[in-house]
Amino acid sequence: MKQKELIYRELLFQTIERKKYSFTQLGLANQLHLSLSVVNYALKPLRQMGAIIVKLRCFEVVDALKILYYWASLRNTEKEIVYKVRIDTPIKQIESELPPDTIFGAYSAYKFKFKDVPADYSEVYVYDDAEEIKKRFPVSDEKLPPNLFVLKKDEFLENYGKTTPIAQTFVDLWNTKEWYARDFLDVLKKRIKEMLQHGNQ
Repeated sequence: MKQKELIYRELLFQTIERKKYSFTQLGLANQLHLSLSVVNYALKPLRQMGAIIVKLRCFEVVDALKILYYWASLRNTEKEIVYKVRIDTPIKQIESELPPDTIFGAYSAYKFKFKDVPADYSEVYVYDDAEEIKKRFPVSDEKLPPNLFVLKKDEFLENYGKTTPIAQTFVDLWNTKEWYARDFLDVLKKRIKEMLQHGNQ
């Protein structure tokens, strides 16, 4: 994940899930082990589009959805895939047999976070160490379309729990190719809007 994406993820996690809207560039830089220049560079387009307002000693998120869609337009999950394989077992079984430190993304993240699914799905996206998963699920036939995708896990992802944070789940779903991702996106967008509205009350 690019450095600026780490910033967008943290801003959206705090705004959507923690109802925090005020931040400092130094605080983000220290938390994410980034330079102030990187933070300032990442925030520049957010200022230009009116998603944040810069004040004397801090800045505030005023339109989280703009940040969410901007991040979605930048994200390239395909480049982060480090292993993919076809496993001819039910999706629930695949999910249950993954290593304990696996972080679930996309469809699985939605299911585990909200305890339901708007549509059936046939692919599992996770963030983990590819070598461990290769041992559990070796490739048997490279010609078969994969249904387990392992993406590179960044050093901060585990701080958000066993699933990707809500914003990253949305952004990753935005960048998946399966037709039923739209069903998940539509429902998740409504949930995010509701969470933001409740946070502003």
